[in-house]
Amino acid sequence: MNPLAKQLNETIEKENPYVYAMLSSLGKQIYFPKVGILSQSAEAKAKAGKYNATIGTAIENGQPMHLKVIQDTLSAYDPKDIYEYAPPAGKPALRTAWRSKMIDENPSLAGKTFGVPIVTNALTHGLSIAADLFVDAGDSVIIPDKNWENYELTFGIRRGAEMVYYPLYNEEGTFNADGLRAALFAQQGKGKAFVVLNFPNNPTGYTPNQQEGNEIVSAIREAAEAGINVVVVTDDAYFGLFFEDSLQESLFGQLSDLHERVLAVKVDGATKEEYVWGFRVGFITYAGKNEAILSALEQKTMGIIRAAISSCSHPAQTFVLRALNSPEFHEQKMEKFEIMKGRANKVKAVLDSGRFDESWGYYPFNSGYFMCLKLKTVHAEDLRQRLLEAYGVGTIALSDTDLRVAFSCIEEENIEDLFNLIHQGVEDLEKAAVK
Repeated sequence: MNPLAKQLNETIEKENPYVYAMLSSLGKQIYFPKVGILSQSAEAKAKAGKYNATIGTAIENGQPMHLKVIQDTLSAYDPKDIYEYAPPAGKPALRTAWRSKMIDENPSLAGKTFGVPIVTNALTHGLSIAADLFVDAGDSVIIPDKNWENYELTFGIRRGAEMVYYPLYNEEGTFNADGLRAALFAQQGKGKAFVVLNFPNNPTGYTPNQQEGNEIVSAIREAAEAGINVVVVTDDAYFGLFFEDSLQESLFGQLSDLHERVLAVKVDGATKEEYVWGFRVGFITYAGKNEAILSALEQKTMGIIRAAISSCSHPAQTFVLRALNSPEFHEQKMEKFEIMKGRANKVKAVLDSGRFDESWGYYPFNSGYFMCLKLKTVHAEDLRQRLLEAYGVGTIALSDTDLRVAFSCIEEENIEDLFNLIHQGVEDLEKAAVK
């Protein structure tokens, strides 16, 4: 094992042996090189005042070399803020700005010890980093039965995890904390569990209320007290899009100092929050009892990034940083929030009209981009195909009964027509079945 990896492991084990036990075999072996191209280039950037011949970029007239046809479209930006490589951990000013944003939007983080967010290539990359660091083949990854399908690829296929499912909703239509607790305690024989909490949920658009959030935290605490090491990742892809009486902040704050056997990891990003899907700017943040363990985890994270993609897009980071620092940022973001809230409320009003009750029910939703219909008389895939072919309407079939509708991409004035067409599709299939 590389001495740097060994040193990081010793630090983690000394500070919290339970977190050390959570690391995967890759997580234990990975490190960020202190002697290498990046470290030597960083030293040269600070000291080589005459000639800096270290890094694989081109310089012309004291600026990063660039093509005029590109710079003409980006003339508002200094070439050094878009063409140079960003550091592996991300642009420092952006990391600091995002951390400040997290504190402002999550009051439960006050007084907690957590690191500076590390920039990732959006949230999928952040989840993949967490998988690499903490999931070995055969480890249990606990997610609800209503989940983003990419979890199976990220944790199951890539890392060989055993996917453990529990029903998202209980019989009352609220979050099933008892199901989560049972799934956690089923891992006592392994002594380790990896939990993903995704609120607002994709695909249902559900976020627990405060009481349900407390029940989630209690279930995780009880598992830790029973001797289970728990890695908890809050997948906060749709953070901030809370339209009704629900949690208004991430559970990361409550989980950050919950128990010595609990490691809280926050994966979030500008992707959905700031409506910049194609920029692919995300973050991964760790909570820990002191700076030493946070530093060690961040060094390992930088090693994963260096080994996989080296660093994330510098222009995209610059664009997001400029937005965060703009005096118009909060006003403009609130305008978009109100549009999204209006769409969600319109969906609920249309569905609660009673006109479609014979054809479907719907799973509780109060946030995010999506909602799910629970079909009563036809199969979801048959309906998806009918809607696509006959009416030019795209939806997502998740199971025999569940059809996901992304109201995020439908103008409010078109929402009623959308559900009328979905209902027409149901009626078409019902008539065809009778024949």
